[in-house]
Amino acid sequence: MPRSPRSPLLLAGLLAAAGVAHFAVPRQFDATVPRALPGPPRAWTYGSGVVELALAAGVAAPRTRTLAAKAAAAFFVGVFPANVQMAVDWRGRPAPLRAAALARLPLQVPLVLWARGVARNGKGRS
Repeated sequence: MPRSPRSPLLLAGLLAAAGVAHFAVPRQFDATVPRALPGPPRAWTYGSGVVELALAAGVAAPRTRTLAAKAAAAFFVGVFPANVQMAVDWRGRPAPLRAAALARLPLQVPLVLWARGVARNGKGRS
């Protein structure tokens, strides 16, 4: 099934929006940082925001798209533990918030597949 020519730009937009959100509302991201990671959660929040912005720029540029999209797929796998942490921590929250935290878990799969598809299509098929 052919991907939309806009698919890389949509992925870049999603990554950019997430990256900006890490700086605009860092507190909500701090709460998802697994406690096993060293250092303050805010450092991980800002660090992952920088990574998302860099990935967005890389995916948006045809020349770096393939590598950046592969890196984005790996990033989506890498942040999965934060989503698990959020689901565990939010067990006592109201039902809609618990449902949102649980819904994030399976959403990582289409994100990984999307990024892999963008990488596969590479720069030749913007």
